[in-house]
Amino acid sequence: MTRPLGRLYARPMLSKRTLIALLATLAAGPALAQAPAAQPAAKADPFVKLHTAEGDIVVELYADKAPITVRNFLHYVDTKRMDGATFYRSSTPPGDKTFDYGILQGGVGTDPKKLYPPIAHESTAKTGLSHTDGTISMTRYAPGTATANFSICVGDQTYLDADPKDPKANPGYAAFGRVVQGMDVVKKMLAAPRDPTKGVGVMKGEMLKKPIPILTARRVAWTPPAETAPAATVPPPASPQPASPQP
Repeated sequence: MTRPLGRLYARPMLSKRTLIALLATLAAGPALAQAPAAQPAAKADPFVKLHTAEGDIVVELYADKAPITVRNFLHYVDTKRMDGATFYRSSTPPGDKTFDYGILQGGVGTDPKKLYPPIAHESTAKTGLSHTDGTISMTRYAPGTATANFSICVGDQTYLDADPKDPKANPGYAAFGRVVQGMDVVKKMLAAPRDPTKGVGVMKGEMLKKPIPILTARRVAWTPPAETAPAATVPPPASPQPASPQP
């Protein structure tokens, strides 16, 4: 005996509550489908520790803002060509004795066996960076000649930035990170004795008598030191009150 088709495909009756819930789900469907996908977490900036004969310096490198310059610096670090480099130049205003303003310069030098090809210049007009206190920046001759030498600013040196109104006329230097630990070490090296006869042109008299070795340069995981909570103030003990006179 053949069953009627109506029985085979018959649907149970939906309660009013179930029908409302179903309609709400269908209404939300398009909105859920259009929700943007979760964005991947931003990559953390790399950190490099320069272990020198005078102490350690940790620098944070802005890979997102100056990718070409950071990639080049890390190339020297990862291939250990920065090991054995030196800090060799200290530049401060004439007659300065405080050593809280100036530029400390270091790097591989000019040995062609240790140098990779020069890199393109990343102007601060494009990166948005500035040569403020602790900034690490590439040294160069003409734009596009930077290789493996860099400087660290002590105090704000914004005159090294590109002119935002005319970056072609004044391209500035390529800032690419900052010191996050060890500025005391930088200042100590900035105050190191110089040779009055070494150096050429503007660098004459600014070369260190004994260049300070960078023993190793390595990527490190670094987190800011936890802030120390101020000690609780203990109120001073109450002054003893004079005894009441006896009647």
